[in-house]
Amino acid sequence: MIDALIAGKLHGLPSQRTSKNGNTFTTAKVRVPTGEESTFCNVIAFDQGTQDALLTLAAGEAVALAGELKVSTWTDKNGVTRPSLDLVASKALTQYHLTKRRRTMQPEQDGGQRQQDRPSHDAWAAAAPAGRQQYRRGDYAPDPGDLDDGGDLPI
Repeated sequence: MIDALIAGKLHGLPSQRTSKNGNTFTTAKVRVPTGEESTFCNVIAFDQGTQDALLTLAAGEAVALAGELKVSTWTDKNGVTRPSLDLVASKALTQYHLTKRRRTMQPEQDGGQRQQDRPSHDAWAAAAPAGRQQYRRGDYAPDPGDLDDGGDLPI
């Protein structure tokens, strides 16, 4: 088997079934873009978390799956040999998981504050000295006594 990561869109709805020994599993089909065409990958998941992720998806939603891939071929009704991809998925990543992970990681990346919790730029500008506010607006004229011998602004 090959360890693989595939990404594509769910083709149809996943279905959950129960094996003879009472264990549940979920099957799905994912359309994987391969240049101008698409290849379909048959997916089976035994891990409960992966099953739950697949079962929450609607047809056409994006998904990324990791697991063991088996590659083979099949012949269609016109006699054309086509690839067959079968993935035993051990992990799934959906847009929901990605959004949730980004929200979880954002406080660490923002120094402990989420973007909406930070003061606005206007609040920072209000706390700045008056001269700096005027300079940012473009109507700041320095006091001539602040200029050094070279005539540069005191910045």
